[in-house]
Formats: sequence, C-alpha cells, structure tokens
Amino acid sequence: MDRHALHAALRAAGVADGHYRIEGVHEPSPPPTDFLYLRRSPDASGLWETGAYERGVWEAAAHHRNEADACAHLFRLMTEG
Repeated sequence: MDRHALHAALRAAGVADGHYRIEGVHEPSPPPTDFLYLRRSPDASGLWETGAYERGVWEAAAHHRNEADACAHLFRLMTEG
C-alpha cells in the first residue's frame, strides 16, 4: 500500500479526515490541533515515521524502512480499537 491507497482505505473505513495527516496526500488546512500522521523522517535518514501531533509537538511512534510498512502501521493505528 502506498500513501494514496492508504488515504482511500482510511476514507472507506470511515475515518474522519481531521484525525490524520499523510504527507503529500492528505494535509488538512487549517491543520487540526492533534492528529496521527505519516511522513518522511525530517532527519534525512530516508526512513518514514508514524506518530502523533499534539499541542505543536511531533511525536514519532515508529520509524519504517519503506512507505508500505509506514502506511500499514498508520492504517492499523487508525482502525484498530
């Protein structure tokens, strides 16, 4: 799964648009105050990260070697109880 397929899957699962951000695919404007996210790691490591943005702070929960693994992780975070 890539970021575009992830966005489609989250919408199909009924996840509200304001609950997540996917770099380059789904970037709500204005941004919500808190949300889960998927983005390229800002440290230029080539990794992808998933995590939570709360009160102005990006908090990585996991780093992934590829986009598909990061997408699968965010999908699980957003759809599992």
